[in-house]
Amino acid sequence: MGSPPPHALADAALRTTRILSSKLYFDVPPSKAPVVYSPSYNIAFLGIEKLHPFDSSKWGRICQFLIAEGVLPMNRLVEPLSASKDDLLVVHSESYLESLKSSLRVAMIVEVPPVGMLPNCLVQKKVLQPFLKQVGGTILAAKLAKERGWAINVGGGFHHCCSNKGGGFCVYADISLCIHFAFVRLNISRVMIIDLDAHQGNGHEMDFARDERVYILDMFNPEIYPQDYEARRYIDQKVEVPSGTRTNTYLSKLDEALEVASRSYAPELLVYNAGTDILDGDPLGRLKINPDGIASRDEKVFKYARDRNIPIVMLTSGGYMKSSARVIADSIINLSKKHLIEMVTPSSRG
Repeated sequence: MGSPPPHALADAALRTTRILSSKLYFDVPPSKAPVVYSPSYNIAFLGIEKLHPFDSSKWGRICQFLIAEGVLPMNRLVEPLSASKDDLLVVHSESYLESLKSSLRVAMIVEVPPVGMLPNCLVQKKVLQPFLKQVGGTILAAKLAKERGWAINVGGGFHHCCSNKGGGFCVYADISLCIHFAFVRLNISRVMIIDLDAHQGNGHEMDFARDERVYILDMFNPEIYPQDYEARRYIDQKVEVPSGTRTNTYLSKLDEALEVASRSYAPELLVYNAGTDILDGDPLGRLKINPDGIASRDEKVFKYARDRNIPIVMLTSGGYMKSSARVIADSIINLSKKHLIEMVTPSSRG
């Protein structure tokens, strides 16, 4: 292999400079649980958010359930900072970020046509700002995972967005950004993405198309959006689960996939995209996984990480039914009961 061209070296140097100067990584006291959330995650604007099947208040309701169950006091949550333009430029092109100044362009990405008729200043504030906060949360979660062994960003998982293109309700490439920050700030050189959202994670697949530092296991329904055949070429381990797949079959395929992954790659960080659009009844995922199946799925992935001593970052990603928030909260509670996560450190008890 020859040396990288000068422009590639210059781009890499600029990316590193931006990452090192970012404020998104900050020290979190041990009294806080490695669960990242901000009320700013939730999208609410004149009811327009209800025109998309995605439950844009899902993130807040997950936390409400965890707090009500006594699993996670509000003061244990970690609030992230919003990603800045310089942070986004670590992955995104200047031209793509400029395109978001068009309300019509944003409307196409988030799949809510009336957004295109709003002044862009309102779109920036009411639609894009919540996403920027969640991007900051995903990036910070990797740092927490390295320090604590695990972390959950209650939002994030925008896996249809790549460096120069958004889509499928995904405006910013938080997974790609998280990984690039981990390469530089956490001195990590091997990352595994386990993407178990019902949809193919074509965004991160394009961003890491020929990057041997990233191994992608993507388990998805091939019959639904995005059907990105170019991106499928870059999946290291492709597991197709067609419409109508039920819980037992799904979990069996996951066991096989994790076994193959364990023989194929030894990561230093695991990014787990834990979409709940695989639930039975979800209008977009078209799979038939029951709530207990979600809990078993998450348990398998966290146990996989723990048994191999791999720090794991969980993102909540897609899920288009009101019941998703309860199912996610119940799964997190199950992880705690099984001692796969520890909400508070010994020093913060009492």
